[in-house]
Amino acid sequence: MSRDSMDRPDSEDLTAEEAAELEADRHEAAELEAEQYDVAHDDEPREDRDGGLLDGPDASEAGRAEERSEDEDARRVGEWISQRAGRFRQTAGELRQVLAGEAAAKAAIESLRARTPDTDGGQVTDLTGAAFFDVDNTLVHGASIVLFARGLAARNYFSYTDIMEFAWQQAKFRITGKENAGDVAEGRDKALSFIAGRETAELVRLGEEIYDEYIADKIWPGTAALAQRHLDAGQQVWLVTATPVELAQTIAKRLGLTGALGTVAESVDGVFTGRLVGDILHGPGKAHAVRTIAVREGLNLKRCTAYSDSHNDVPMLSLVGTAVAINPDPDLREIARVRGWEQYDFRTARKAAKYGVQTAMVVGAAGGAAAVASKVLRRR
Repeated sequence: MSRDSMDRPDSEDLTAEEAAELEADRHEAAELEAEQYDVAHDDEPREDRDGGLLDGPDASEAGRAEERSEDEDARRVGEWISQRAGRFRQTAGELRQVLAGEAAAKAAIESLRARTPDTDGGQVTDLTGAAFFDVDNTLVHGASIVLFARGLAARNYFSYTDIMEFAWQQAKFRITGKENAGDVAEGRDKALSFIAGRETAELVRLGEEIYDEYIADKIWPGTAALAQRHLDAGQQVWLVTATPVELAQTIAKRLGLTGALGTVAESVDGVFTGRLVGDILHGPGKAHAVRTIAVREGLNLKRCTAYSDSHNDVPMLSLVGTAVAINPDPDLREIARVRGWEQYDFRTARKAAKYGVQTAMVVGAAGGAAAVASKVLRRR
């Protein structure tokens, strides 16, 4: 059951089928939590301070009865809490997005630490301001993962039939604005089956090659100009995307940006296991990743800006002080209109070129003004 956690009704308001579905969702969330945080509930016999068994054959019947009574009390308390606090509990899907956001932020921070001065993404002078850009149809014309898959197909990693299926799924999503759970699961499973057992370095190398061949000329000039404007202002500029983090970091590096928050696939000793950490970075997961980076980097989110084309990124857009819709889908266009968010549409060459010129003029004027001011100060 996919509902917003704040709008989830109490258990007594649900039908029997909905209650069973909610209980299954909570059970899955508990398993995820146990797997992530090593929360264990052992069935081994417990001992008292003297080493005597509390649950074994030597335990007295009275002790067992008392334990059953305590278990029953605990069960009743747990049910009472679940009924009244259920609307604030995380579903399995929500928990996976939290884990995805944390994994994305962790990978981004590790990438920053690995940088050398000559590869740093610009000189950061504004320590509390930053910009966060979605990638697909915001920065890149089309879906970056489809372009990546095209490059893989050209190298015989995928078949072109697979590419057509995935492209069709992306087209359906762009037309309807809604994701089909089956399509998402199928695409995720294919991607994971591809990387399972492969070295992470191989994916990085392929990402660099495929970026140069298929993605570089798909960058929207207008969006790139916006990113450059933030860099010129001395701010960090991050990509935030469902695209695999290895490819996202390559795009950020090629454009001279600070870094990227992307989907993280689990790896052990430099080899992919075929599992994701949490889930595909999406919706609330993006917002969680941005919030985590903001805390780590000391950013003031009210001074930050976020850019996206999709209404699915409203959680991220709502998190910052300035939200901008780029090539917005119909739902985001309406949300932006109601909330007074700035909008740009670069889907025609004329608009993109026009904005690129305007931005260059603004940046040039600002630079000229700074130079004049510097001369005046030196004369004084």
